[in-house]
Amino acid sequence: MAPKPPSSGLFVGVNKGHIVTRKELAPRPSDRKGKTSKRVHFVKSLIREVAGFAPYEKRITELLKVGKDKRALKVAKRKLGTHKRAKKKREEMSSVLRKMREIMPMWVFWIYLELPDSTSIC
Repeated sequence: MAPKPPSSGLFVGVNKGHIVTRKELAPRPSDRKGKTSKRVHFVKSLIREVAGFAPYEKRITELLKVGKDKRALKVAKRKLGTHKRAKKKREEMSSVLRKMREIMPMWVFWIYLELPDSTSIC
């Protein structure tokens, strides 16, 4: 609901009513709905790190790698049930791919540094 405009002090008109100073209310518990706590976020990230991705998530990432975004969305929708969940999952998997692409050059660099001089990469 939109916040009410300030009262004009008149008893008629659009902004009718007595002028008062509004109290700052404490946030209600329902305002937190949908936000994950730090603990839940930590537990979920730990499980993802240990268990890895589900087979359908791996398939989605493979489809995204070759540029088939629409097909990835269809696979996700089939597995998750709703279009909204599928879009969120596709976005999550594409962000994982983005992070992997950022990290990859660093790995290659460190592997190159650790190779003995006689060994060539090619």
